[in-house]
Amino acid sequence: MKLSSNEPYSLPEQFHWDTLNLEDPLVLKELYTLLNENYVEDDDSMFRFDYQPQFLKWALQPPGWKKEWHVGVRVEKNDRLVGFISAIPAQLRVYNRTQQMVEINFLCVHKKLRSKRVAPVLIREITRRVNLHGIFQAVYTAGVVLPKPVGTCRYWHRSLNPKKLIEVKFSHLSRNMTMQRTLKLYRLPDTTKTPGFRKMVPDDILEVHKLLNKYLERFDLVPVFTVEEVRHWFTPQSGIVDAFVVQENGKITDFVSFYTLPSTIMHHPVHKSLKAVYSFYNVSNKTPWTDLINDALISAKNMGLDVFNALNIMDNKEFLEPLKFGIGDGNLQYYLYNWRCPAILPEKIGLVLQ
Repeated sequence: MKLSSNEPYSLPEQFHWDTLNLEDPLVLKELYTLLNENYVEDDDSMFRFDYQPQFLKWALQPPGWKKEWHVGVRVEKNDRLVGFISAIPAQLRVYNRTQQMVEINFLCVHKKLRSKRVAPVLIREITRRVNLHGIFQAVYTAGVVLPKPVGTCRYWHRSLNPKKLIEVKFSHLSRNMTMQRTLKLYRLPDTTKTPGFRKMVPDDILEVHKLLNKYLERFDLVPVFTVEEVRHWFTPQSGIVDAFVVQENGKITDFVSFYTLPSTIMHHPVHKSLKAVYSFYNVSNKTPWTDLINDALISAKNMGLDVFNALNIMDNKEFLEPLKFGIGDGNLQYYLYNWRCPAILPEKIGLVLQ
Protein backbone atom coordinates (compact mmCIF):
# COMPACT_ATOMS: atom_id res chain seq x y z
CA MET A 1 0.00 0.00 0.00
CA LYS A 2 1.45 3.37 -0.90
CA LEU A 3 1.95 5.25 2.33
CA SER A 4 0.03 8.48 2.65
CA SER A 5 1.01 10.15 -0.59
CA ASN A 6 -0.74 13.44 -1.22
CA GLU A 7 -2.28 12.18 -4.45
CA PRO A 8 -5.71 10.52 -4.28
CA TYR A 9 -6.02 7.08 -5.84
CA SER A 10 -7.34 7.08 -9.38
CA LEU A 11 -10.94 6.05 -9.95
CA PRO A 12 -12.37 4.59 -13.18
CA GLU A 13 -12.59 7.53 -15.59
CA GLN A 14 -16.34 8.19 -15.35
CA PHE A 15 -16.08 8.93 -11.57
CA HIS A 16 -14.48 11.55 -9.33
CA TRP A 17 -13.79 11.95 -5.60
CA ASP A 18 -15.82 14.31 -3.44
CA THR A 19 -15.30 15.07 0.23
CA LEU A 20 -18.83 15.30 1.64
CA ASN A 21 -19.82 18.32 3.70
CA LEU A 22 -22.45 16.88 6.06
CA GLU A 23 -23.23 20.39 7.32
CA ASP A 24 -24.98 20.94 3.98
CA PRO A 25 -28.52 19.49 4.32
CA LEU A 26 -28.64 18.64 0.60
CA VAL A 27 -25.41 16.63 0.78
CA LEU A 28 -26.63 14.89 3.95
CA LYS A 29 -29.86 14.01 2.11
CA GLU A 30 -27.85 12.58 -0.81
CA LEU A 31 -25.89 10.36 1.58
CA TYR A 32 -29.12 9.30 3.30
CA THR A 33 -30.60 8.34 -0.09
CA LEU A 34 -27.50 6.41 -1.20
CA LEU A 35 -27.46 4.38 2.02
CA ASN A 36 -31.22 3.94 2.15
CA GLU A 37 -31.30 2.48 -1.36
CA ASN A 38 -28.03 0.55 -1.44
CA TYR A 39 -26.71 -0.27 2.03
CA VAL A 40 -26.97 -3.43 4.13
CA GLU A 41 -30.04 -5.58 3.61
CA ASP A 42 -30.90 -9.06 4.80
CA ASP A 43 -30.28 -12.12 2.63
CA ASP A 44 -33.92 -12.31 1.50
CA SER A 45 -34.08 -8.61 0.55
CA MET A 46 -36.97 -7.98 2.94
CA PHE A 47 -35.39 -5.33 5.19
CA ARG A 48 -32.80 -2.59 4.60
CA PHE A 49 -31.26 -0.27 7.19
CA ASP A 50 -32.83 3.17 7.10
CA TYR A 51 -30.20 5.48 8.61
CA GLN A 52 -31.90 8.84 9.28
CA PRO A 53 -30.01 12.07 8.39
CA GLN A 54 -29.65 13.14 12.04
CA PHE A 55 -28.46 9.65 12.97
CA LEU A 56 -25.74 9.93 10.30
CA LYS A 57 -24.56 13.24 11.76
CA TRP A 58 -24.40 11.63 15.22
CA ALA A 59 -22.50 8.58 13.91
CA LEU A 60 -20.11 10.52 11.66
CA GLN A 61 -19.37 13.66 13.70
CA PRO A 62 -18.12 12.57 17.14
CA PRO A 63 -15.37 14.60 18.86
CA GLY A 64 -12.31 14.83 16.60
CA TRP A 65 -14.19 13.99 13.37
CA LYS A 66 -12.56 15.14 10.14
CA LYS A 67 -14.44 16.27 7.07
CA GLU A 68 -11.85 14.68 4.76
CA TRP A 69 -12.71 11.29 6.25
CA HIS A 70 -16.22 11.46 4.75
CA VAL A 71 -15.26 10.23 1.30
CA GLY A 72 -17.72 10.24 -1.58
CA VAL A 73 -17.56 9.08 -5.19
CA ARG A 74 -19.64 10.89 -7.81
CA VAL A 75 -20.47 10.25 -11.46
CA GLU A 76 -18.57 12.67 -13.72
CA LYS A 77 -21.60 13.25 -16.02
CA ASN A 78 -24.35 14.16 -13.54
CA ASP A 79 -22.53 14.49 -10.19
CA ARG A 80 -24.69 11.75 -8.67
CA LEU A 81 -23.37 10.30 -5.40
CA VAL A 82 -22.69 6.59 -5.99
CA GLY A 83 -20.14 5.60 -3.34
CA PHE A 84 -19.16 6.42 0.24
CA ILE A 85 -16.84 5.38 3.06
CA SER A 86 -16.12 7.00 6.42
CA ALA A 87 -13.66 6.97 9.28
CA ILE A 88 -14.00 8.41 12.79
CA PRO A 89 -11.20 8.64 15.37
CA ALA A 90 -11.23 6.38 18.42
CA GLN A 91 -8.84 5.43 21.17
CA LEU A 92 -9.04 1.64 21.42
CA ARG A 93 -7.50 -0.85 23.79
CA VAL A 94 -6.74 -4.31 22.40
CA TYR A 95 -5.68 -6.62 25.24
CA ASN A 96 -3.21 -4.44 27.17
CA ARG A 97 -2.21 -2.00 24.43
CA THR A 98 -4.03 1.28 23.85
CA GLN A 99 -3.77 2.78 20.39
CA GLN A 100 -5.22 5.69 18.43
CA MET A 101 -7.19 4.10 15.58
CA VAL A 102 -10.14 4.84 13.36
CA GLU A 103 -13.48 3.08 13.07
CA ILE A 104 -14.36 2.48 9.42
CA ASN A 105 -18.06 2.45 8.60
CA PHE A 106 -20.74 2.99 5.95
CA LEU A 107 -18.82 1.52 3.02
CA CYS A 108 -21.49 1.66 0.33
CA VAL A 109 -21.43 1.43 -3.45
CA HIS A 110 -24.49 1.90 -5.67
CA LYS A 111 -25.99 -1.45 -6.69
CA LYS A 112 -25.45 -0.79 -10.39
CA LEU A 113 -21.71 -0.26 -9.89
CA ARG A 114 -20.91 -3.38 -7.89
CA SER A 115 -18.83 -4.83 -10.75
CA LYS A 116 -16.78 -1.66 -11.27
CA ARG A 117 -14.25 -2.33 -8.44
CA VAL A 118 -15.12 0.96 -6.73
CA ALA A 119 -15.15 -0.48 -3.17
CA PRO A 120 -11.45 -1.49 -3.08
CA VAL A 121 -10.46 2.00 -4.27
CA LEU A 122 -12.67 3.58 -1.58
CA ILE A 123 -10.91 1.45 1.04
CA ARG A 124 -7.46 2.39 -0.28
CA GLU A 125 -8.40 6.07 -0.40
CA ILE A 126 -9.74 6.25 3.18
CA THR A 127 -6.59 4.40 4.30
CA ARG A 128 -4.43 7.02 2.58
CA ARG A 129 -6.36 9.91 4.12
CA VAL A 130 -6.18 8.39 7.61
CA ASN A 131 -2.45 7.64 7.20
CA LEU A 132 -1.88 11.35 6.47
CA HIS A 133 -2.91 11.99 10.10
CA GLY A 134 -0.39 9.46 11.41
CA ILE A 135 -2.97 6.75 12.14
CA PHE A 136 -2.21 3.29 10.75
CA GLN A 137 -4.69 0.97 12.52
CA ALA A 138 -8.44 0.57 12.10
CA VAL A 139 -11.37 -1.46 13.37
CA TYR A 140 -14.47 -2.36 11.39
CA THR A 141 -17.32 -4.86 11.46
CA ALA A 142 -19.03 -6.77 8.67
CA GLY A 143 -21.63 -9.46 8.23
CA VAL A 144 -19.39 -11.26 5.73
CA VAL A 145 -16.42 -13.44 6.56
CA LEU A 146 -13.16 -11.97 5.25
CA PRO A 147 -9.71 -13.26 6.10
CA LYS A 148 -9.19 -13.48 9.83
CA PRO A 149 -11.84 -11.82 11.98
CA VAL A 150 -10.55 -10.91 15.44
CA GLY A 151 -13.93 -11.97 16.83
CA THR A 152 -17.33 -13.28 15.75
CA CYS A 153 -20.58 -12.31 17.50
CA ARG A 154 -24.22 -13.18 17.06
CA TYR A 155 -27.28 -10.92 17.09
CA TRP A 156 -30.19 -11.74 19.39
CA HIS A 157 -33.67 -10.21 19.08
CA ARG A 158 -36.34 -9.43 21.68
CA SER A 159 -39.87 -8.90 20.32
CA LEU A 160 -41.59 -5.78 21.64
CA ASN A 161 -44.40 -5.81 19.06
CA PRO A 162 -44.67 -9.52 18.19
CA LYS A 163 -47.80 -9.22 16.06
CA LYS A 164 -46.15 -6.76 13.66
CA LEU A 165 -42.88 -8.74 13.59
CA ILE A 166 -44.81 -11.85 12.56
CA GLU A 167 -46.88 -9.95 9.96
CA VAL A 168 -43.75 -8.63 8.24
CA LYS A 169 -42.04 -12.06 8.54
CA PHE A 170 -39.23 -10.76 10.74
CA SER A 171 -40.20 -13.61 13.05
CA HIS A 172 -42.75 -16.40 12.87
CA LEU A 173 -45.19 -18.11 15.18
CA SER A 174 -43.45 -20.94 17.00
CA ARG A 175 -44.90 -24.42 16.66
CA ASN A 176 -47.90 -25.02 18.91
CA MET A 177 -48.16 -21.27 19.62
CA THR A 178 -51.16 -19.09 18.89
CA MET A 179 -50.89 -15.34 18.34
CA GLN A 180 -52.62 -14.79 21.71
CA ARG A 181 -50.10 -16.92 23.57
CA THR A 182 -47.24 -15.20 21.75
CA LEU A 183 -48.54 -11.75 22.73
CA LYS A 184 -48.83 -12.90 26.32
CA LEU A 185 -45.32 -14.40 26.30
CA TYR A 186 -43.71 -11.11 25.23
CA ARG A 187 -45.99 -8.74 27.15
CA LEU A 188 -44.12 -6.19 29.26
CA PRO A 189 -45.32 -4.03 32.17
CA ASP A 190 -46.24 -0.42 31.40
CA THR A 191 -43.82 1.09 33.89
CA THR A 192 -40.21 0.43 34.87
CA LYS A 193 -39.66 -1.15 38.26
CA THR A 194 -36.11 -0.31 39.42
CA PRO A 195 -36.16 2.48 42.04
CA GLY A 196 -34.10 5.44 40.82
CA PHE A 197 -34.22 4.39 37.14
CA ARG A 198 -34.44 7.55 35.02
CA LYS A 199 -33.32 9.14 31.75
CA MET A 200 -29.72 10.35 31.75
CA VAL A 201 -29.21 14.14 31.95
CA PRO A 202 -26.10 16.26 31.14
CA ASP A 203 -25.15 16.48 34.83
CA ASP A 204 -24.63 12.68 34.84
CA ILE A 205 -21.88 12.71 32.20
CA LEU A 206 -18.83 12.78 34.50
CA GLU A 207 -20.13 9.96 36.68
CA VAL A 208 -21.19 7.86 33.69
CA HIS A 209 -17.76 8.42 32.10
CA LYS A 210 -16.03 6.97 35.18
CA LEU A 211 -18.54 4.13 35.56
CA LEU A 212 -18.31 3.08 31.90
CA ASN A 213 -14.52 3.18 31.50
CA LYS A 214 -14.11 1.25 34.75
CA TYR A 215 -16.55 -1.42 33.57
CA LEU A 216 -14.85 -1.72 30.16
CA GLU A 217 -11.53 -2.60 31.84
CA ARG A 218 -12.85 -6.18 32.05
CA PHE A 219 -12.80 -6.73 28.27
CA ASP A 220 -10.11 -7.12 25.61
CA LEU A 221 -11.37 -4.98 22.70
CA VAL A 222 -12.79 -1.71 23.98
CA PRO A 223 -12.96 2.02 23.36
CA VAL A 224 -11.31 4.27 25.94
CA PHE A 225 -13.84 7.11 26.12
CA THR A 226 -13.07 10.76 26.84
CA VAL A 227 -15.66 12.81 28.75
CA GLU A 228 -16.57 14.58 25.51
CA GLU A 229 -17.10 11.27 23.72
CA VAL A 230 -19.41 10.09 26.51
CA ARG A 231 -21.31 13.36 26.15
CA HIS A 232 -21.59 12.87 22.39
CA TRP A 233 -22.48 9.17 22.29
CA PHE A 234 -24.89 8.99 25.23
CA THR A 235 -26.71 12.31 25.60
CA PRO A 236 -30.28 11.27 24.71
CA GLN A 237 -31.47 12.45 21.29
CA SER A 238 -35.02 11.57 20.33
CA GLY A 239 -35.14 8.83 17.71
CA ILE A 240 -31.34 8.39 17.74
CA VAL A 241 -29.90 7.41 21.11
CA ASP A 242 -31.34 6.88 24.59
CA ALA A 243 -29.54 6.43 27.89
CA PHE A 244 -30.81 5.75 31.40
CA VAL A 245 -29.16 5.62 34.80
CA VAL A 246 -30.06 4.14 38.15
CA GLN A 247 -29.38 6.62 40.94
CA GLU A 248 -29.35 5.69 44.61
CA ASN A 249 -28.62 8.19 47.39
CA GLY A 250 -27.30 10.67 44.83
CA LYS A 251 -24.87 8.16 43.31
CA ILE A 252 -25.20 6.55 39.88
CA THR A 253 -24.87 2.78 40.22
CA ASP A 254 -26.00 1.46 36.82
CA PHE A 255 -26.28 2.61 33.23
CA VAL A 256 -28.10 1.40 30.12
CA SER A 257 -28.19 2.77 26.57
CA PHE A 258 -29.50 1.88 23.12
CA TYR A 259 -29.62 3.50 19.70
CA THR A 260 -32.52 3.54 17.24
CA LEU A 261 -32.03 2.25 13.71
CA PRO A 262 -35.19 1.56 11.72
CA SER A 263 -35.25 -0.69 8.67
CA THR A 264 -37.32 -0.15 5.55
CA ILE A 265 -39.71 -3.07 4.97
CA MET A 266 -39.38 -3.64 1.26
CA HIS A 267 -42.53 -5.35 0.05
CA HIS A 268 -45.36 -5.10 2.54
CA PRO A 269 -48.80 -3.64 1.80
CA VAL A 270 -49.28 -2.21 5.32
CA HIS A 271 -46.02 -1.89 7.24
CA LYS A 272 -43.29 0.32 5.76
CA SER A 273 -40.82 0.60 8.63
CA LEU A 274 -39.45 -1.79 11.24
CA LYS A 275 -38.58 0.25 14.32
CA ALA A 276 -35.55 -1.40 15.87
CA VAL A 277 -33.25 -0.45 18.72
CA TYR A 278 -29.79 -1.84 19.38
CA SER A 279 -28.26 -2.35 22.79
CA PHE A 280 -25.29 0.05 23.06
CA TYR A 281 -23.28 0.14 26.31
CA ASN A 282 -24.64 -1.05 29.66
CA VAL A 283 -23.18 -1.26 33.16
CA SER A 284 -24.72 -3.28 35.98
CA ASN A 285 -23.09 -2.73 39.38
CA LYS A 286 -26.01 -2.93 41.78
CA THR A 287 -29.16 -3.61 39.75
CA PRO A 288 -29.25 -7.20 38.43
CA TRP A 289 -28.77 -7.42 34.65
CA THR A 290 -32.25 -8.81 34.05
CA ASP A 291 -33.93 -5.97 35.99
CA LEU A 292 -31.82 -3.29 34.32
CA ILE A 293 -32.37 -4.49 30.76
CA ASN A 294 -36.03 -5.28 31.40
CA ASP A 295 -36.49 -1.61 32.28
CA ALA A 296 -34.73 -0.73 29.00
CA LEU A 297 -37.14 -3.05 27.14
CA ILE A 298 -40.13 -1.38 28.83
CA SER A 299 -38.76 2.07 27.96
CA ALA A 300 -38.24 1.05 24.32
CA LYS A 301 -41.71 -0.49 24.06
CA ASN A 302 -43.25 2.69 25.48
CA MET A 303 -41.49 4.66 22.72
CA GLY A 304 -43.38 2.59 20.15
CA LEU A 305 -40.45 0.41 19.08
CA ASP A 306 -40.91 -3.05 17.55
CA VAL A 307 -37.78 -5.03 18.40
CA PHE A 308 -34.77 -4.75 20.73
CA ASN A 309 -31.54 -6.20 19.31
CA ALA A 310 -28.36 -7.11 21.19
CA LEU A 311 -25.08 -8.84 20.42
CA ASN A 312 -23.78 -11.65 22.62
CA ILE A 313 -20.83 -9.45 23.69
CA MET A 314 -19.71 -8.11 27.08
CA ASP A 315 -22.04 -9.44 29.81
CA ASN A 316 -25.07 -9.54 27.52
CA LYS A 317 -25.45 -13.32 27.86
CA GLU A 318 -26.54 -12.66 31.47
CA PHE A 319 -29.87 -11.32 30.19
CA LEU A 320 -30.44 -12.63 26.64
CA GLU A 321 -32.20 -15.92 27.43
CA PRO A 322 -33.87 -14.88 30.72
CA LEU A 323 -35.48 -11.86 29.01
CA LYS A 324 -36.76 -13.95 26.05
CA PHE A 325 -34.36 -12.76 23.38
CA GLY A 326 -34.23 -15.22 20.48
CA ILE A 327 -30.98 -16.02 18.71
CA GLY A 328 -30.76 -14.46 15.25
CA ASP A 329 -29.32 -15.96 12.10
CA GLY A 330 -26.79 -13.21 11.44
CA ASN A 331 -23.19 -13.14 12.62
CA LEU A 332 -21.18 -9.96 12.97
CA GLN A 333 -17.43 -10.21 12.45
CA TYR A 334 -14.97 -7.78 14.03
CA TYR A 335 -11.79 -6.95 12.10
CA LEU A 336 -8.61 -5.07 12.98
CA TYR A 337 -6.58 -3.58 10.14
CA ASN A 338 -2.78 -3.65 10.47
CA TRP A 339 -2.89 -5.13 13.97
CA ARG A 340 -2.24 -8.76 14.88
CA CYS A 341 -3.54 -10.32 18.05
CA PRO A 342 -5.09 -13.58 19.25
CA ALA A 343 -8.80 -14.06 18.54
CA ILE A 344 -11.17 -12.55 21.11
CA LEU A 345 -14.26 -14.38 22.42
CA PRO A 346 -17.61 -12.53 22.13
CA GLU A 347 -17.87 -12.11 25.91
CA LYS A 348 -14.47 -10.37 25.88
CA ILE A 349 -15.49 -7.85 23.20
CA GLY A 350 -16.58 -4.49 24.60
CA LEU A 351 -16.98 -2.41 21.43
CA VAL A 352 -20.20 -1.51 19.58
CA LEU A 353 -20.14 0.17 16.17
CA GLN A 354 -23.31 1.61 14.64
